[in-house]
Amino acid sequence: MAIILALCLGVTLSAASGFRLFVPPLALSLASLYGDLELSSGFAWVGTYPTAIALSIATVVEILAYYIPVVDNLLDTIEIPTAVAIGTLLTAANLGDVNPLLQWSIAALAGGGTAGIIETFTAMTRVASTGATGGTGNFLLATAEALSSGVLSILAFTLPPLAVALVLGLLILAIVKLPKFIAFWRLRGSKSK
Repeated sequence: MAIILALCLGVTLSAASGFRLFVPPLALSLASLYGDLELSSGFAWVGTYPTAIALSIATVVEILAYYIPVVDNLLDTIEIPTAVAIGTLLTAANLGDVNPLLQWSIAALAGGGTAGIIETFTAMTRVASTGATGGTGNFLLATAEALSSGVLSILAFTLPPLAVALVLGLLILAIVKLPKFIAFWRLRGSKSK
């Protein structure tokens, strides 16, 4: 049962990192720092004050950067692979002391996959918003994404079943909508040639 709760926590934090990279690691760091969470061996550094301070600074910089036109789209291209890596780490950090092969396999598939799907979905949504509004509507997306990351991070620790249900809903939405986004942009690209 403990591994299921740990997996729920890791996957929810991974999904949250698909919205903003540094909010969920900061939440994990603070939860560990204040004794509410025991991390897997090798991840004790996450629950230290220097890590919490560094993640706090990174969180503020990232959130503010998403309000700068053009920078927000550039960040999305960088953050897709980074979200996969962070989602993998967040899940691995929560799985406890299990076989390392199992730990990293589950973390990569469940955590990294979830973060990658959510980040790709938010990046495609931003591209669509930029195309439709010339970038003027992107600040609304930036706000919604930052709030989504924060709310999911809090729910991961307080109401894991609700958090997992929300993540499953987000994944289904993303998986249904991503092919439509891709088809739309391919069609649009072929018409412009």
